[in-house]
Amino acid sequence: MRFVFFGTPEAAVPPLRAFVDAGHEPVLVVSRADRRRRRRGDPEPSPVKAAALELGIPVTDNIDDIFAVEADLAVVVAFGQILKDPVLETMPMVNLHFSLLPRWRGAAPVERAILAGDTTTGVCVMEMVTELDAGAVYAQAEVPIGAEQTAAELRVELVRVGSKLLVDTFEAGLEEALADPKPQAGEVVYAHKIHSDDLHLDWSRPALELHRIVRVGGAWTKWKGDRFKIHQVHHVDRDEVTADTAPGELHDLVVTCGDGAGLRLVSVQPAGKPKMDADAWSNGAQPAPGATLGPAE
Repeated sequence: MRFVFFGTPEAAVPPLRAFVDAGHEPVLVVSRADRRRRRRGDPEPSPVKAAALELGIPVTDNIDDIFAVEADLAVVVAFGQILKDPVLETMPMVNLHFSLLPRWRGAAPVERAILAGDTTTGVCVMEMVTELDAGAVYAQAEVPIGAEQTAAELRVELVRVGSKLLVDTFEAGLEEALADPKPQAGEVVYAHKIHSDDLHLDWSRPALELHRIVRVGGAWTKWKGDRFKIHQVHHVDRDEVTADTAPGELHDLVVTCGDGAGLRLVSVQPAGKPKMDADAWSNGAQPAPGATLGPAE
């Protein structure tokens, strides 16, 4: 089957390589346009475009180029741009989505699953339609979410499982699957884009909720009025937290949370500094017992 591959970020490279390794090379790869990834650097190709060039596959950033190729199908993995009806009507299109639909349709399914405290997520090979992530499902696989697993770690596992699922579905007879789609069933939940406010650590909230925010990546609070990023923490039970402390108080690198439990700082990043071990930060900053992190302005 002749197919076109749409993809842009690093997460879309393993599925592309999985197809090629299995002997299924796309006739064309479509990726986003080159862009400057460093402040003073030249525009650079997306990870998918770089992989396509390495593999010797024709690649373009002009979506209209698909109208000039002969293909039976398009495979879309994290392309990063809404495809309009004229494109969707050109050929059947399948998408690899990182959730168990219809839960977590939208832009941030991995992050929202962690923030919600889900213990299971998964991947779906699904039909692309005009409505966001509303198409029928051709194949799916479940993936557990570990209690300490970060969004970055979970995404790597979802990409691994999804790459295999895509190729297996393709080889098992995708034409038959396309003829017998399974409509999504269950409650629709949207995974809205993650914003800075979603990553703010409000220490009046329970420790487990704040731990999930840190696991998503980009969590922040304030230290002496400046933004202070927190990259890794460990949950601390109530009986291990210094007694009679208010939310946000810091004692021996343990921050008290709203439910009386705490988070032990492991890896942090002060404003204008690189990421560092919390011990190294504490040795330099020397926070007084009872010093407070936050609140946001």
